[in-house]
Amino acid sequence: MPRFRDTELKLSPSVPRKERVKDPKNMMRSVDPAALDMLAKYKDSGIITGFQRYVAQQPQCAFGYEGVCCRICIQGPCRVKGLEGEKSKGICGAHDYTIVARNIARLAAGGASAHSDHGREIVYTLLAASRGETGDYKVKDEAKLRAVAANVGISAEGKDTNALAEEIALAALNDFGNISSEPCRWLTSYITDGRKTKFDECEIAPTSIDRSVVSMLHQTHMGVDADPVNIIFGALKTSLADYVGMHISTDVSDILLGTPEPCTTEANLGVIKADKVNIILHGHNPLLSQTVVDVASEMEDEAKAAGAAGIQLSGICCTGNEVLMRSGVPIATNFSSQELAIMTGAADLMVVDVQCIMPSIRAVAECFNTTIVTTMGISKIPGSEHIAFDEEHAIESAQKIVRMAIEAYKKRQGKEVYIPQVKSKVVAGFSLEAILDLFGALNPETPMQALIDEITAGNIKGVAHFCGCNNLESVHDENHLEIVAKLLKENVFVIATGCAAQAMAKAGFMDPAQVDKHCGENLAAFIHKLEAGSKDKLSDGLPPAFHMGSCVDNSRCHDFLTLMAKTMGVDTPKVPFVATAPEAMSEKAISIGSGLVAMGVPTHVGTMPPIEGSACVYDIACRIASDVYGGYFIFETDFNKATDKLLAALDYRTWKMGVHKATAEKYEAPLTRNY
Repeated sequence: MPRFRDTELKLSPSVPRKERVKDPKNMMRSVDPAALDMLAKYKDSGIITGFQRYVAQQPQCAFGYEGVCCRICIQGPCRVKGLEGEKSKGICGAHDYTIVARNIARLAAGGASAHSDHGREIVYTLLAASRGETGDYKVKDEAKLRAVAANVGISAEGKDTNALAEEIALAALNDFGNISSEPCRWLTSYITDGRKTKFDECEIAPTSIDRSVVSMLHQTHMGVDADPVNIIFGALKTSLADYVGMHISTDVSDILLGTPEPCTTEANLGVIKADKVNIILHGHNPLLSQTVVDVASEMEDEAKAAGAAGIQLSGICCTGNEVLMRSGVPIATNFSSQELAIMTGAADLMVVDVQCIMPSIRAVAECFNTTIVTTMGISKIPGSEHIAFDEEHAIESAQKIVRMAIEAYKKRQGKEVYIPQVKSKVVAGFSLEAILDLFGALNPETPMQALIDEITAGNIKGVAHFCGCNNLESVHDENHLEIVAKLLKENVFVIATGCAAQAMAKAGFMDPAQVDKHCGENLAAFIHKLEAGSKDKLSDGLPPAFHMGSCVDNSRCHDFLTLMAKTMGVDTPKVPFVATAPEAMSEKAISIGSGLVAMGVPTHVGTMPPIEGSACVYDIACRIASDVYGGYFIFETDFNKATDKLLAALDYRTWKMGVHKATAEKYEAPLTRNY
């Protein structure tokens, strides 16, 4: 493991400062017409949303946003000046680079814990289902069950469905708490041999998820590690544990709930219906929300008996993405505008589980008689209703929630409802299996080769993976939409997850009718070719950008990258593949991005993480990471400059691959696999 021994370590003379907040005192911080409509209507109402709270926070503490405020022990907070040439240190003597590295590493640990704990809940449900301990869940996708078994090295021979499901659940739980020195199975089973070697050389392959998070917190405790490279490498290890947690979450969710296939729906606040019982599903855990979807269809008559035209379900954040992908439930909105869905006055009940849920939804709900129902023991909001979720009573809990919504609908009658009539058509449901099925129509033997051939021919510049949430440091949805619009026009194949995907869905970037409008000529031709090859399987064509799921479903995008690399015969850092989190906000974004860098991906972040306070740590993220792993961060808040840098990264990789291929052909030698 590399060590820095110079106690006055210096690399770059300074960090290039980015414009952090655009127009900080303007609360109309959105490009979503539905959100702007709601903000304008309630601007002087006294109802406070995240948009007003963000403005009220300006200007924010410079020490905090640069990452040089240390609260790891209670001697502090220590606020050091940072920047090379300054002698300011924390009370314990910690340099700016130590403080910044510790802070960012702890954010990665928080992100890994969120994704992995999400996965653990789902694995426990699979285990209970396999043992017959719950009648509310069972294996829905046996093909995925057997595919996962094959991928992680579990023999399915002679085993019935439940026996195999139990073995997979136990193997997944072992990745959470493995006590051996073997790396996590869900890591080594899904990456290239080159990445295995690299992670082994750098000692960053996690042996268990829980140990990785605990070790990171220990490593960054006061008086432990002061070496910024060592700390950042530890953060990468923790982020690979996050990758493991995401992959387990995706695999087991597909096994229990079904692997997504293309479906048609809509997105934006216009999906809410004034004459129906409106239930909004919000959070990240799909277990209860999918059950609500299933039982709601059986309870339409109860809603109609109460005077409603039926039941309207819609989603926010990744719970919304989960039920969108599997059941076609429309998207109401994404993270930053979640309060605005309640402010329509038509949301009878919002059921939440974990992650990205603003505590303020309860205060807003009081103004509009919306019932807020929490469901998880670790995620409660004072004043809300709580219906404890467990896998043994899922259907019963879901029915109770739907009936509460029906009662709330009765109380809503006669009160004002204001729903912006803004929505877009959406075709989503693109699991990796679904995408490969489309590619397979063009190349049945090696489906991914269909895309690679287009890249090699110069028709498509590569692949861009959009992920991440919203952050009002930028204008709501603007970074997502500006960057995707430009990349599509430059013939970049776009895959997306999370709130990034929801921003595109709301704005029409997932409407098949918009392909020729949004895509460059070559990309549009490829998408139409895919449509023609699978027209018997598609009811509504294919969209400009492909929605691959929730935040944990970034694992699908990782698998997309790995399959490209294996098909091309190279390691992942050579693949023309980039990632962007245009409006990164949460700890999960830090761990997702860091994991992508370790996989060798140029990774853009459009909102500044707390890293500018140390030129050393900035250099580690943007330069040293590239030398060691092939991936690196691109911190750029200007969406035009960000787009140029992403395109440059794709062009460089495509050019380099062409040089290597030409050289291999000239000398009749194998294609070089390193980077």
